Amino acid sequence: MMQSIIRSHAKINLALNVTGKTSSLHKIESIVAFVSLHDEIFIKTISSNNHKIFFTGKFARNIGKNNTVSKLLRILETKKLLKNKKFSIKIKKNIPSKAGLGGGSMNAANILSFLMKKKILKITRKELVLISKLVGSDVILGLNASNCILNSKNQIKSYSNYKKIYTLIVKPNLGCSTKKIYSKIKNFDKPKFNKFSKKMFNFEYLKKMTNTLEPIAFLMHAELKKIKFFLENLSQVEFVRMTGSGSALIAYFHSKEKCLNAKKIFNKKYKNYWCIASKTI
Repeated sequence: MMQSIIRSHAKINLALNVTGKTSSLHKIESIVAFVSLHDEIFIKTISSNNHKIFFTGKFARNIGKNNTVSKLLRILETKKLLKNKKFSIKIKKNIPSKAGLGGGSMNAANILSFLMKKKILKITRKELVLISKLVGSDVILGLNASNCILNSKNQIKSYSNYKKIYTLIVKPNLGCSTKKIYSKIKNFDKPKFNKFSKKMFNFEYLKKMTNTLEPIAFLMHAELKKIKFFLENLSQVEFVRMTGSGSALIAYFHSKEKCLNAKKIFNKKYKNYWCIASKTI
C-alpha cells in the first residue's frame, strides 16, 4: 500500500451535559462540531513484525507509548482483524493534548475509518461501534467527523449544511485530566438533546446551554476562569465555553474578521498561551 495522508480534525463540544453513570463510564450528551484545525496522519503497510508509530510536530512531546493509536492496533490484533498486516503510522500533532479537543480519539477514529474504506478491515457497523468504544468513549464521534448531536440514549444525528462558525481556540499552559474532572461530578443533568433539531446549532440556542464540566475545571484551575472572563469581554464575541473536560476554551464568532481581530487582542495579553483561529468544517 502506498503512503496515504489522512486529515484528523479536532472536535469541539459546543455544549455538554453529564446525564448519568454506568458502572465505569459517565453518560454524556453533547452538541459536537469539527474544526479546520487538524493533525496529519501518514500511513502505509510495511514488511515488519511490528507496527511502527511515530509522533512529530508541536504537540508530540508528551505522548507516551500507550496511546489511542497503539491501543486501537492492539485491539485489532487481538481480534485477528489485520490479517498479519503491519503499518507504519506517522502523526504530525497540531492539536494539543489534555485540551478537550479529542486529538488522540480522532486519530484512532480516522485510522479505523481509513482501514474500513480500504477494505483492510471487514467488519459490521455493530463491531465498528464496539471497537471504537473499547479505544475511547468519544472515538465514535470521529468515525464520520461531521457536526452532530449525541443524545443521552447514545444516538448520534449528523448535520452537514449549516452556517460556518468561527472559533478562537485558546489553550493555557496547563492540561486537564479527564479522569480527575469526571471524578468530581456530584449531580447529573436532565437530558436536553433527546429531540434532535437543527436549531441546536444556532447561537441563540447555544448561548443558553452550558458545559457541565466547566465549573469543576475552573475550581481546579483558577486561571481558566480568568481567561474566560477576558474572552467574554472581547467585542463581538457571541459566547465563550470550555470544550470537553478542558483545558481549551473557545470563543465563538459570526465572522472570520471578528475572530482574527480577537486573536490579535488575545495574543497581546497572553503572549505565552497557544491560540488559533479556526472554523467549523
